[in-house]
Amino acid sequence: MNLEGKKGVIMGVANDHSIAWGIADQLHKNGADLCFTYQGEALQRRVGPLAESIGNDFLLECNVLEEGSVKNAFSIIKNKWSTIDFVLHSIAFSNKDELKGKYLDTSRNNFIDTMLISCFSFTEVANEASKIMNSGGSMLTLTYDGSQKYIRNYNVMGVAKAALESSVRYLAADLGELNIRVNALSAGPMKTLAMAGISGGKDMMKWSEKNSMLQRNINLEDVGKSGLYLLSNLSSGVTGEIHYVDSGYSKVGVPKEI
Repeated sequence: MNLEGKKGVIMGVANDHSIAWGIADQLHKNGADLCFTYQGEALQRRVGPLAESIGNDFLLECNVLEEGSVKNAFSIIKNKWSTIDFVLHSIAFSNKDELKGKYLDTSRNNFIDTMLISCFSFTEVANEASKIMNSGGSMLTLTYDGSQKYIRNYNVMGVAKAALESSVRYLAADLGELNIRVNALSAGPMKTLAMAGISGGKDMMKWSEKNSMLQRNINLEDVGKSGLYLLSNLSSGVTGEIHYVDSGYSKVGVPKEI
């Protein structure tokens, strides 16, 4: 891939184990210019050194909980670059204490915050990004199979991811006339900050490793290369899709180990 001259926004890198970082690293290695957004000083301290490690100093704060923050961030990006070619959205959050027990017990406030951060933020980002995105551009968000199936201790996040995946289809239809593609990447269990927030995450990884078709869990390189494909013109005819990168685990009907 030669992405020299291509510019894009990476939203939601948490650390060097993040799926977003794995994809950003592949985009950088193939020549793309990147802008990283972060939420709050704590994440700035994590994202800054990672961006610096690839010679990047274009960082912006964007707090999707604050009305106007997304619009302001893309206004700054427009002033610097005029146009962009892709956006990676890797933003999700729910109260860790409510990602265990029963979904039935989800609180009103956490439901609202989870949906706003994990689902609506992508719609808001797509709205602002589309205003400066070149024809042939691509938008990608991250999801998980808990959107389609009951997964213990995923609770309200599964509901939010289901809404996010539905949003992908509607956004793909809305932006198709602009020749802008919208997809989601559904990664299998792997060692990330998000997985660490799920009670029983280690057991999920062991189960997936033993029962996936490839008999292994995925890694950053796996998701990085798939993200590169979906954000580049290699996937020029692909939109509205949920692309699974999970060693085939989601396609297994009866597991080997019960």
